[in-house]
Amino acid sequence: MNQLLLYCRSGFEKECAGEIQDKASQQGVFGFCKLSKDAAFVIFEAYDSEALAAFYRDYEFTNLIFARQWFLLVDDLLQLNPADRISTVVETALAAELSAFGELRVEYPETNDGKTLSTLARKLTVPLRQSLRKAGVLLQKENSRAAVLHLFMLSGSSAYLGISYPENNSPLENGIMRLKFPADAPSRSTLKLEEAFLQFIPKDEWDSRLTSGMRAVDLGACPGGWTYQLVKRSMMVTAIDNGMMAQSLMDTGQVKHFQVDGFKFSPDKKNVYWLVCDMIEKPQRVGQLVCDWLINEWCQESIFNLKLPMKKRYETVVEVLDMMRQKLDEAGLDVEFQAKHLYHDREEVTVHVRKF
Repeated sequence: MNQLLLYCRSGFEKECAGEIQDKASQQGVFGFCKLSKDAAFVIFEAYDSEALAAFYRDYEFTNLIFARQWFLLVDDLLQLNPADRISTVVETALAAELSAFGELRVEYPETNDGKTLSTLARKLTVPLRQSLRKAGVLLQKENSRAAVLHLFMLSGSSAYLGISYPENNSPLENGIMRLKFPADAPSRSTLKLEEAFLQFIPKDEWDSRLTSGMRAVDLGACPGGWTYQLVKRSMMVTAIDNGMMAQSLMDTGQVKHFQVDGFKFSPDKKNVYWLVCDMIEKPQRVGQLVCDWLINEWCQESIFNLKLPMKKRYETVVEVLDMMRQKLDEAGLDVEFQAKHLYHDREEVTVHVRKF
């Protein structure tokens, strides 16, 4: 197995490819990427299959920014007979000596064309699972601790077969966190912060890190999509924006709104835990702003968006995060960074930084 398939957002194939080549080469794994514009996936082919297997086993998937899912390919693209797709998949799995898998996932690219395969994927899953169990490829009962078998459909007659490990993949279908838009939220941007909390903060730590009574500041708050998530968690929020906040949020009594520039505001007291920021501004400037808040002890944790340029998007994210790490290190701060191109993000990347 010398190929790795990665899902990404349609239009971000170059960024996904650039990142996996960069991270793999840093670990001594060299190869090249195969990609098509707007295909929503990338294939990384390594020159050394053993080196790729070790990289895939040891490198933490959560450190990748643009990849939604990844798995090792068992074979090249499979050609499926529409009259009997199952036999080809089972034969390929047996030829590769695959066995004792705990789960089957039949997925497809997150594109307009790919979504047309969703019905076929659902219809294929049950009979394919039964056939794979009968052949010994899958365990008789689903096991969340065993390896995952992926069938990635490109069309009704072609697919990739691959494997991943539950401790180092995305547990989500298609690698996507689908959330329901709250009817009373003032804007759809609220889903970005909700997904960020779910992505970055372990649920068993919510009682200490996302709890009632905490103080938070929302820079670039209007009309209140991100503030809504903080209010929902019973936090006291200072909303900073020259625009107008949704009256429904102001009526909660949990929000104070100041119509000032987010780059000029500073808190009177050092009692703010969360800083969130979704301002439309150059990513370098936003990164510097968050550094200032952390260095001045104005917050403990921050989630913010870096709005990406049209070109060199991956390079821009790396440049800003490196700049931030250097500044915070020089200030003697011990911090943890996480960054992800979330499903609800568009031309932006969401970053989480926590000070210890």
